[in-house]
Amino acid sequence: MKTILKSLSWIAILVILYFSGVLNYASSLAQGAVLHSGLLDASTEIRSEEDFDFNFTIKDIHGQKVDFKDYRGKVIFLNLWATWCAPCRSEMPAIQKLYDGLDKNKVFFVMLSLDKDSQLEKVKSFVKKQSFSFPVFMPSGYLSEQLQVPSIPTTFVINKEGRIVFKEIGMKNYNTLKFKRFLNELAK
Repeated sequence: MKTILKSLSWIAILVILYFSGVLNYASSLAQGAVLHSGLLDASTEIRSEEDFDFNFTIKDIHGQKVDFKDYRGKVIFLNLWATWCAPCRSEMPAIQKLYDGLDKNKVFFVMLSLDKDSQLEKVKSFVKKQSFSFPVFMPSGYLSEQLQVPSIPTTFVINKEGRIVFKEIGMKNYNTLKFKRFLNELAK
């Protein structure tokens, strides 16, 4: 009986931590520490030469629709994320630093939240609270098959020729000198 009561106490504590958000916060802190260690620095290895399908529409957090075809001929850093995804939240400060350190006329950022439309205010609040200035979008209808990924965060880099040259599933640190050089070389 003591074992059952002890187990139920631990379960109750975990449930309280989960619903209070403390568990997510602690997880996010731990993941952030791993990112800063350098263990998860993004590679710059060309991983694919697959053509990117630009046939879909997104909308910014103010509701303005953007035809993704408008990004053809540009280098694109495309990150799929959601407010409920702890690894996504952990990698975003480094993505913000990467964004701050690059020429926005040469490398275009699309931070695509996969939160439901009903969560728009939550997305806006999160972005504002974190002081993120990179462009945040949400899907406007269906996304291309390539963006139906098995998990998030997932990051793509698309070159000027419209080819996916980098795809990473999972949390990474993109704010490295090596990755900045990689993006700047693509933008030349």
